[in-house]
Amino acid sequence: MTDFFGLLRALTDGGVDFILIGGMAAIAHGSARVTEDLDVVYDRTPENLARLIASLSPHQPYLRGAPPGLPFHWDERTIQYGLNFTLVTSLGDVDLLGEIVGGGGYKALLPHTVQLDVCGISCRCISLDKLIDVKRATGRPKDFEVVAELVALRDERQIGRSSSGLDPEPQ
Repeated sequence: MTDFFGLLRALTDGGVDFILIGGMAAIAHGSARVTEDLDVVYDRTPENLARLIASLSPHQPYLRGAPPGLPFHWDERTIQYGLNFTLVTSLGDVDLLGEIVGGGGYKALLPHTVQLDVCGISCRCISLDKLIDVKRATGRPKDFEVVAELVALRDERQIGRSSSGLDPEPQ
């Protein structure tokens, strides 16, 4: 079981620049879905890579699904030469993504984020509209129901804001 609070705390306390995406982002926007891992897009600057390495090192990151004993060095060189990493840690599963289909990398996604409280921690989260876009762009069958739920959540919010006389919430 993934300790979402622990992973988010490790990243935020470590000063890592990241954007929450995937299942936890959907949950932060009101989805009733369950997720098993934490998905984030991380900034690939050398300074942020150093913070990322330092924040997760105490939690023994290792490639998820890799055979035990496979040489894996959690260091800046590994991250620089890779892009997307699906990891298991002592806190649970985390997907560290340098870029995503339909959204690009950290800097491209940044204008499409909102600050939300997730597991009691304030963090940058992909906007609901952009989350819908990237879920659609993946084209994965498992996301079809998620997209429908997220669209319904967005529509409910827009109806609620319109009926109250407020401007639609920026997404």
